[in-house]
Amino acid sequence: MRRRTLLSGTAALVTAGAVGASSGCSRVATADTGDGGHLLDQLRANGTVRLGIAGEQPYGYIGTDGKITGSAPAIAEHIFHNLGVDKVEPFPTEFGSLIFGLNSLQFDVVAAGMYINPERCEQVLFADPEYQMKDAFIVPKGNPKNLRTYADIARANARMATGIGYAEIDYAKEAGVKQITTLPDQLAGLLAVEQGRVDVFVGTAVTVRNVVEQTGSKKVEATEEVTPYVDGKPVIDVGAFAFRLPERNLRDAFNRELHKLKRSGELLEIMRPFGFTKDQMTNLTAEEKCRS
Repeated sequence: MRRRTLLSGTAALVTAGAVGASSGCSRVATADTGDGGHLLDQLRANGTVRLGIAGEQPYGYIGTDGKITGSAPAIAEHIFHNLGVDKVEPFPTEFGSLIFGLNSLQFDVVAAGMYINPERCEQVLFADPEYQMKDAFIVPKGNPKNLRTYADIARANARMATGIGYAEIDYAKEAGVKQITTLPDQLAGLLAVEQGRVDVFVGTAVTVRNVVEQTGSKKVEATEEVTPYVDGKPVIDVGAFAFRLPERNLRDAFNRELHKLKRSGELLEIMRPFGFTKDQMTNLTAEEKCRS
């Protein structure tokens, strides 16, 4: 599974249902009529699109001012404005509830930088990715154990931590890492490294770099980007917006606007304030990643 495992069951259902009840929004119906769906027309008529976000920096979260922020909402605001939908409304939920919430009509689109993989492609319709991502490590200042790859962590028998359900768990196991702890988020990971409770925290490169810079910690540092391997092959994950399977017209319209941003270079300028660089830009397509 990529980036986060797909959690299911009562907890996910309750979370999505509770947030939906509190939002006061009516649901927009979706039916597979075979013509690509009519959601875009309905969103234009309503003037609002509801974004499913997972509270994860830098992808989509509620800022300290109580407003929606992150790379995905910023992209959504631009693209949906161009599509004739002027207002974006956040729908916070657990990451594992995003696909459930989307397909149960709790919100209209997943705007959480969700990694594309074949399993998810059977459940949702992905736009082409807006970014590609490698990993990085948070280590004590000076990197005393010289941890620069997953194999290094395994060889040093280092105590590793990462986020709950992160794809990095599988990448570490693939490399032979034995001591793996899960923590709520990257800030908890940084504190665990500072306090010596773990030797390394592993996350996506932008997330790791941002938390180290934002906290100004003098006790830890971020490594250079790390490429994970599966079955001996390098893995570069990509993240994208997700739509309900029948809504091809909306996805295709979104893609057209996304490609304009890529060609003009404006996409990078939208994402740069959230820690993204030219290295995270990609021309891979959702179709390619759905096959891989």
